[in-house]
Amino acid sequence: MPAKSDRSSLRLPLPLAGMMLLRALLPAGAVASEGENGLAERMRTGGHVLMVRHAHAPGAGDPAEFEIGKCETQRNLDERGRTQARAIGEWLRSRGIRRVRVYSSQWCRCLETARLMRLGPVTELPPLNSFYERPDDREPNLRDLRRFLSRQPPDAPLLVLVTHQVIIQGIAERSVASGEGVLLELKRDRSFAFVGPVRFDDANPESRARARGVR
Repeated sequence: MPAKSDRSSLRLPLPLAGMMLLRALLPAGAVASEGENGLAERMRTGGHVLMVRHAHAPGAGDPAEFEIGKCETQRNLDERGRTQARAIGEWLRSRGIRRVRVYSSQWCRCLETARLMRLGPVTELPPLNSFYERPDDREPNLRDLRRFLSRQPPDAPLLVLVTHQVIIQGIAERSVASGEGVLLELKRDRSFAFVGPVRFDDANPESRARARGVR
């Protein structure tokens, strides 16, 4: 005679069942946007760092004749990337995020991204430079960037750092697509903690495809 099934073991706890029902009833994207709103609120209150990977720049790496300060020797933003950079700035401004400090890698695609975001003056910061094709620069860059972050007041306005995938991976241990970012929280003990990814979904409809690559 077959054993009776224990239906009680299949019942979900009421809180979990309620959450699942709520998710089913909410419009698509509503749960994600709640998280997005929470990240925006953190940015408005200060004490956080927004690391942004430069906007779309076709290709990978840089030409052999690469030289800092000479954009014609570098891989640069295309029109899609410029549109993306402007949209990221608008994403931030539309959420009331206007009081920021902006730093950028010295690579032209990062500087152009930062300037097109139109959040204020852009300061070059060498530790944000890519080490993708310069592996010997990895440890010095990451060390100097961590030191820079440790000197930031934990209650200061939002710090925006426009940089490269390898830098974000080295600091936050996360991969992001072009034109996406991560949010870090500055701690009072001079450390920092990962808060969450920032995908700027309104500005990055293509990011949903999650096409990635080290650039």
